[in-house]
Amino acid sequence: MKRLTIRARLTLVYGGLLLLAGVVLLAVTYVLVDQRMREPLTGVRAQVVQNPFGTLPGVGAADQLRILIQEAQDEAKRNALESLLTQGGVALLLISVVAVGFGWLIAGRALQPLHQITGTARRIAAADAGGRGLHERIALRGPRDEVRELADTFDLMLERLDRSFDGQRRFVANASHELRTPLALNRSLLEVAMSRPGASAELRQLGETLMAVNERHERLIDGLLTLADSEQQVVDRTPVDLAEIAGHLLDQVAGTPALTVRRRLTPATTAGDPVLLERLTQNLVENAVRHNLPAGGEIDVSTGTVDGRATLVVVNTGPVVPSYEIETIFQPFRRLRHDRVAAPRRNGAPDRAGAGRGFGLGLSIVRAVAQAHGGAVHAQPREGGGLVVTVILPSLVGAVPGHLARGVPAPARG
Repeated sequence: MKRLTIRARLTLVYGGLLLLAGVVLLAVTYVLVDQRMREPLTGVRAQVVQNPFGTLPGVGAADQLRILIQEAQDEAKRNALESLLTQGGVALLLISVVAVGFGWLIAGRALQPLHQITGTARRIAAADAGGRGLHERIALRGPRDEVRELADTFDLMLERLDRSFDGQRRFVANASHELRTPLALNRSLLEVAMSRPGASAELRQLGETLMAVNERHERLIDGLLTLADSEQQVVDRTPVDLAEIAGHLLDQVAGTPALTVRRRLTPATTAGDPVLLERLTQNLVENAVRHNLPAGGEIDVSTGTVDGRATLVVVNTGPVVPSYEIETIFQPFRRLRHDRVAAPRRNGAPDRAGAGRGFGLGLSIVRAVAQAHGGAVHAQPREGGGLVVTVILPSLVGAVPGHLARGVPAPARG
């Protein structure tokens, strides 16, 4: 059974209290009128019976007069009480209806600050899970009552969360930038050492190994930077066709041995940052390829416009992915192991990026980029093994202002 809203309950309380008070008042009035109407007429009756002015023939006439007075008194009392009940009841009913209407308006006015708090919380929650939208505040005005204290407490919580998310993003970006310098220096030293004419084979082999490790670290830093950048709302948007990006990336993996690539690419135009959207598509394709290695398999990539929104669907074969692990693959530094059955999780926790391919940042970046563009990404296990990942982005018309939708280039970035 659906429960009534607070506004409806407050309205019923207001109306019910007024109706109850009116019923009590009508009952008290009824009793008072009933008692009061007996006394005057009873006194008149006794006076007339004791002093009939000599016009009555005797006792029989006095009894007859007493009966007539009693009947007149009862009739007048009954009519008065019936009028009191009927007219008072109708008036009470009309007043109750009016009171319920006013109660509905007053309850709505009293709950207006709560609606403002709820609307702010809903907009922040709809932004994304990366901390965007936390800069918004309720800033409720009015007397410092309980609702005002609730709004101020909520604003204080938002301020602290906003600072926390900003500090986290700045730390990731700064740390990634600082780590790029020694990695670039290491690469230069290794290249110089390996290019020497007298370098031995062991030195070259060691250099290649160190270069691979260095390259792996560079990819990790690049992923962290992309993740930090993608968690910022995209402001400068340009028209981008997901079909064009997907076709370009699929051409690069078409020659992978034992891998069947299928494509169904129809125009799926959205608006956003071309670099980030290319990285989103690239991560999905690379994840599909990696999920099929080393035994090979199939990749099916399709783009299009569904219900006015640009969509990108990447389907790949591979090991079976439990449905309860779907959310895990979107968390940073967490990835699924293909040999999960042979090597179960330690301490019941998902495997973190370690030895093996990838760092567990690919799908995290995909989700962050999609949310930065006002879209969403969903994944589900494929029947028979593998994944089905769907990215939904706003269409070009709904994602950008009119001048961009008409094809006018966006202003250049500084």
